[in-house]
Amino acid sequence: MRRLRVLLSRLSALSAPWAGLRSVAAADADGTAQSPEPAESPRSARAFITAAVLITLAVGLPILAAVAATGSEPSDSAVASPDGRIRLTSPRIVVLKGKRLLHLFDGEALMRTYPLDLGTNPTGQKLRSGDNRTPVGSFRVISKNRNSPYYRFLGINYPDRTAVALGLARGLVSAGEASAILNALDAGRCPDWSTALGGGIGIHGRRLGRDWTAGCVALADEHVEELFAVMRIGDVVEILP
Repeated sequence: MRRLRVLLSRLSALSAPWAGLRSVAAADADGTAQSPEPAESPRSARAFITAAVLITLAVGLPILAAVAATGSEPSDSAVASPDGRIRLTSPRIVVLKGKRLLHLFDGEALMRTYPLDLGTNPTGQKLRSGDNRTPVGSFRVISKNRNSPYYRFLGINYPDRTAVALGLARGLVSAGEASAILNALDAGRCPDWSTALGGGIGIHGRRLGRDWTAGCVALADEHVEELFAVMRIGDVVEILP
């Protein structure tokens, strides 16, 4: 942990003059050595060093507290642009359905957490069109719509392979429909949203503070605006139960 090492080295550097003062004082007490007259007395130097240590601790302890709380250093990867928006190098989203929270990460560093609304039937895996469930799985941003009726829209590539397999087993899609969806997923294209598996799932605005969507994740407009600015086509959206 780079910042922790820097802090410890600062403290070590501050301890060196203190050790030197102790050795000088001991020699003087023996009468075996005399040091040149210092510019200031050991007492004033000691006060200066004590103050410096306290200032260093005041700066460093918040960093140590952050390390202890998160298990890692605070991230330096978020860069604020002149418009106040963050710029991330490796953005990804993790949705926790049960907690009604969306986490925005930059790599492994947690950058933002937003409250959210889900579909009106929020528990469980999405199985078909019209069940009003939010799907669970690992997806990617497949489309972005700045002019959505729900303010901003980040579409994800649902139905995914899991949905196709379940749909085939339940007789919801034909072999041809399943093949077309899988081909689209392999090519990084948007899968067919018009089959019995459903589609058009994504993250949008107009959060109401209750579960009301047909399966999408709804955020406050200002929050989805921030996501819209940093998330790119192909970035990961993981939705957990």
